[in-house]
Amino acid sequence: MSVKNASLSFGEKALWQNLDLEIAPGEFIAVLGTNGSGKTTLLKAILGQQKLDSGKISIAGKPIKHGSRNIGYIPQHRSVDSSTPLLARDLLTLGLTGHRYGISFSARKDRARVEHILGCINGFDLARKPIGELSGGELQRFRVGQAVIDEPDLILADEPLSALDPAQQKIIADLLDQERKEHSAAVLFVTHDVNPILSMVDRVLYLANGQYRIGTPDEVMRSEVLSELYETEIDVVRNQGRIVVVGSHSHEHHPEEDWK
Repeated sequence: MSVKNASLSFGEKALWQNLDLEIAPGEFIAVLGTNGSGKTTLLKAILGQQKLDSGKISIAGKPIKHGSRNIGYIPQHRSVDSSTPLLARDLLTLGLTGHRYGISFSARKDRARVEHILGCINGFDLARKPIGELSGGELQRFRVGQAVIDEPDLILADEPLSALDPAQQKIIADLLDQERKEHSAAVLFVTHDVNPILSMVDRVLYLANGQYRIGTPDEVMRSEVLSELYETEIDVVRNQGRIVVVGSHSHEHHPEEDWK
């Protein structure tokens, strides 16, 4: 995927300006920044749901279009009404057939793919349950399965670990890591906490104050880099393989809130 000279504003507030980003097959990029910095909006722009002020986005050299099958999307975790009748297995199947019209002539192939993904997400025992009866972690596993079942070239994950306990976070992160390794899918992973995925991350895209920085975690997650972005003193603390960002309480931005 390629983002060239992209800018987007809401009113007088610039979310990001002149953003240039090239994502290689199989690359895992974490997208960080405070609330309102434009992380989710970037995903919407890539999905063709948000028009840019300027610049362009392309996938495999072709302009993006709404509903592209080259993209798998994992939305932010939200609970589902307990009365929702859709079965977990059918949620996976929609990832294969949701774009089709009329009669499908590949039912056998579809069933085989669904069975494979059920194995990957450890979902056989849950397949016949309505999604409204799944726990948050169980539902998120099936959402990941739905996003990757059609073997997309790019996976967009919008805070998929939120509201999950550490054990479930690891399951979800490992599933995405496995998918990108097996099928060379690039991953753009929006998160408030990079620590659960730190070992998987190739580069970090950090958005703040209408600006951005991109590089390896060691290049971006540094006190001097984030202090420049936020225009205030920011401390980046590393302890036992974890990263903690601590900001000035006198400033309107408090990036430490994004790392809890």
